[in-house]
Amino acid sequence: MNYKLNFALLLMLHVLFSCNSQSPDDNRPLKAPKGYWNETFLKISYGLGMLDLINTEPEIPSDIMEIKDIEYKKVDTLSLQLDLYKQKDLHTPAPVLIFIHGGAWRSGKRADYLPYLIDYAKKGYITLTISYRLVKVAPFPAAIQDVNCAIKWVKKYGSDYGIDATKIALIGGSAGGHLAMMAGYDPDDPSFCNECAIDSVSTRVNAIVDLYGPTDLTTPYAISTNQVKDFLNATYDENHEIYRDASPKTYISSDDPPTLIFQGTIDSLVPVSQSDSLDQWLSKASVPHEYHRLKGWPHTMDLSVKVNEYCQFYIDAFLKKHL
Repeated sequence: MNYKLNFALLLMLHVLFSCNSQSPDDNRPLKAPKGYWNETFLKISYGLGMLDLINTEPEIPSDIMEIKDIEYKKVDTLSLQLDLYKQKDLHTPAPVLIFIHGGAWRSGKRADYLPYLIDYAKKGYITLTISYRLVKVAPFPAAIQDVNCAIKWVKKYGSDYGIDATKIALIGGSAGGHLAMMAGYDPDDPSFCNECAIDSVSTRVNAIVDLYGPTDLTTPYAISTNQVKDFLNATYDENHEIYRDASPKTYISSDDPPTLIFQGTIDSLVPVSQSDSLDQWLSKASVPHEYHRLKGWPHTMDLSVKVNEYCQFYIDAFLKKHL
């Protein structure tokens, strides 16, 4: 028996079924694309050219203005910068979307969100993407302080770029989702805003989009990972309080911004239980939110063209409602 051939045929049947099937959720106008049995099938599907991925380095359209390397904060000699995108013919103040990249708090760059930045600038928003201090430069709470300083910068100087600073959404994936929730759920906390040169400006925002971000760093899985230990610069036994202080869960309350959540069920980096719990906590606190639990999709699932289209469809509706 040719096991390799049988496995290939099984994979092809699975992929064909996945591409032509929909999620069983009939309450949503756009159903999630069918996922995979596990990450192994997904990787093989990609290797066989059966999984379409988005272009992560798109060209800047001629009708979109790109303003790069705007300094929003300086820490000693380190310049923290942001990039801005908007329609060239945009003549009225527009809502702003602040994108926060992922990378386990240790890697990544602000250009990682270029596809979203361009897509949403084309839809009439002003989009920003920010750099923040990674763990090799400074551990927690440095990254959260940087996000809050970026929000303060937008509120003070955003009008110079056509931004309506009364309408701000934070959008982040993975570690970026975690930072978006930390900033959004605990606005104006002195310990998270004490490095900002701009005073007397609130960091409160209107909405949060969380793509597979960790919400509770006190779980057995979270405290065992090197990424979390490095971010917090301590083991759980050395300082369990910091694990609580760095968890968005800790700050959830009824006045938190509306939150849109996307999570794949076969995510091996941020377990689906993190978003499942977030959904429950937000419900208990009566925070307006929507949870999209995509069966059979992994971490960074929105690199898939079909998943990206799905996410943007619901982000569009969410932003229209809350900005």
